[in-house]
Amino acid sequence: MDGTIQTISITNLAIAFIPLIPVFAILIYWSLGVKDALHSLLRMLGQLLIIGYLLGFIFQANHFSIIVLVLAIMVLSASWIALRTVEMHRRALYFSTLTSVLLGGGFVLWIVTQGVLDLSPWYQAQYMIPLAGMIFANSMNCVSLCAERIHTETQRGTEFTKARNLAFHAALIPVINSLFAVGLVSLPGMMTGQILSGVSPLIAARYQIVVMCMIFSSAGLSTACFLFLTRKYFSEKITIKTND
Repeated sequence: MDGTIQTISITNLAIAFIPLIPVFAILIYWSLGVKDALHSLLRMLGQLLIIGYLLGFIFQANHFSIIVLVLAIMVLSASWIALRTVEMHRRALYFSTLTSVLLGGGFVLWIVTQGVLDLSPWYQAQYMIPLAGMIFANSMNCVSLCAERIHTETQRGTEFTKARNLAFHAALIPVINSLFAVGLVSLPGMMTGQILSGVSPLIAARYQIVVMCMIFSSAGLSTACFLFLTRKYFSEKITIKTND
């Protein structure tokens, strides 16, 4: 297979933004507002351009202190962003979210990098940072879904055990759907990127299996940890709602 990957020019990159136009048009027409979508899009552009330059430096330096700093920024940011769905409770729940993402995601990252890949040294940037990004982002999304659902259920006065189960199930729906769809409906990012760069599809499939396992486990562990750490907080919310 050809080991080269096609370079996307700035002009061709601009074409990728064309499908965004009808989406923004729908948001405007339905009076849903475009501020949040536009802000997220512009932030994505800025973040990816910056990280594109920074990763070149990080990969070249490949020093453990830099890797640890990058991982810390990832975890701190993911924990804060995860609580966008319950912004009024963000400060109260931040430490629990941070602990959940760090424990659930960190454990899975350690297993994959030190067990599956057996990295030496352990902090190899070209593996550690992309894998950590996938794991912590996945933990972030699942905790976010969980926080929104359990907040909604407690507002309704749902008993905590039932609210917990509903929240845990809701958080895992996207991950379980992706497990059903992988290879049948979609070829996920890791596998697609490797195939485009010329890696054998069979080798790419092995990496993708590892990725799907780490996504499922990090989702389940981080979400369960969050529910355990916030049990008292949400139980009190149910009590207050019931008394009202």
